[in-house]
Amino acid sequence: MNSSELARRAGVTVRALRHYHQVGVLDEPPRSSNGYRQYGVHHLIRVLRIRRLSALGIALEEMPRLLDEHGAEAPAVLDRLDAELAAQIDRLTAQRALIAQLRHLPTTPDLPPELAAYMGTLAGHLSPELEQMDRDQTVLLAHLVGEEGMPHLVGYYEQLSDPALVPQIVAITAEFHGLGEETSEAAFDDFVERFVATFAQVVDSLRTDAPDLDLSDAAGLFDEYSESVLNATQQRALALVGERLDGSADDAEARDPA
Repeated sequence: MNSSELARRAGVTVRALRHYHQVGVLDEPPRSSNGYRQYGVHHLIRVLRIRRLSALGIALEEMPRLLDEHGAEAPAVLDRLDAELAAQIDRLTAQRALIAQLRHLPTTPDLPPELAAYMGTLAGHLSPELEQMDRDQTVLLAHLVGEEGMPHLVGYYEQLSDPALVPQIVAITAEFHGLGEETSEAAFDDFVERFVATFAQVVDSLRTDAPDLDLSDAAGLFDEYSESVLNATQQRALALVGERLDGSADDAEARDPA
């Protein structure tokens, strides 16, 4: 039988047969005078055995030991395969539990689940542009702090979700969205003052007992992001706010170096 007939009888594709040849699990028969390979019943049996092992999850590269050594390696291979499947089941179970949790959170599933509940507090209160910025920066920040810094970051977002603070955050972010070339210096300065007053306590709390993390790349990445989505006035406001908040932290440390 030719390759097409063998594939049909075995329930595989011709492409699969070629792959079996390439990895060395199925010998290539010699070509007949017409240039086509001619397979026999032993090739069919071999392919059927390959299919059976493949259905168990055994990799093609491991099959020659099972097919050609009379199953001496089978117990060890099956033990390892069973352990891998058990670990995969555990991962899938955890993934399903996470999906069930995300179903009940008022935000998109691309956010870290630890932060999704708190992010949902502002959902619907900000413009679509600001909500997108908030999600983007949260995803980036969560990645940068990693598992070690996540509990601290959760505490920060918990504070931002304080019902007493949410209306202030909504108002200040809406005003930030409106900053532009037409904003007067007086209005600009007033905005910076109120922004610092709104967030200073939360930022100071974030710095308190902060884990020792390597965030050397964070500033550059957030600067690059800001430059891509904010106008010049908004960028200037954030830079000034950052300086003011850093200055407040330095003053507090000078007053209480312990």
